[in-house]
Amino acid sequence: MSDQERFEKAIALIDAANSEDPNREQAEGKSWPKELLYSQRMSDMLQRYAPEADHAQRLAIRAQHVQRWKSARSDYPEGRQGYLQWRTGLYKFHAETAGRLLAEAGYDGDVVERVKQAVGKRALKVNQDTQLLEDVTDLVFIEHYMLAFAQKHPEYDEAKWLDIVRKTWKKMSQRAQQFAVSGSITLPEPLVPLIHKAVSGS
Repeated sequence: MSDQERFEKAIALIDAANSEDPNREQAEGKSWPKELLYSQRMSDMLQRYAPEADHAQRLAIRAQHVQRWKSARSDYPEGRQGYLQWRTGLYKFHAETAGRLLAEAGYDGDVVERVKQAVGKRALKVNQDTQLLEDVTDLVFIEHYMLAFAQKHPEYDEAKWLDIVRKTWKKMSQRAQQFAVSGSITLPEPLVPLIHKAVSGS
């Protein structure tokens, strides 16, 4: 099996796993399994942001939320501590699931470990693969999900939103920050003044 064939098989396995998502989302005039749509948005953003990415990075991006619905927030205690436990559990679950699917596709060794490190969110700011995944995650959130998130939380005041945007911004590399404000992504129009206020001087 060639590298390209192995890569395509892994992508197909990740997509098949995400196609099982019982949660649906409307986009482009059709109903999608939520995590399948998310994974394709991640890959599309990667192609725009870092078209030079190698196979391991492309696979990590595609597997970022693989089968996320199987590890529900409601399975963990309420409150900040429960939230952090859920996030830690998610990273481990996604990394292990991605590793299993890649092994099924015929990968072993370095590629599997790189994907698991990135999807597991290990060594942010130090591991290039993890930072690339974080950059793409944040760009996708801003373009596709930030407005919906805002609409779900009308109780958040401006100070809360400035804090959310700044925390997101801080996790991004300088390259991703520049990409976000260069017109390369579609900013949610109602939030543009707030975004610019949050990141000005950053």
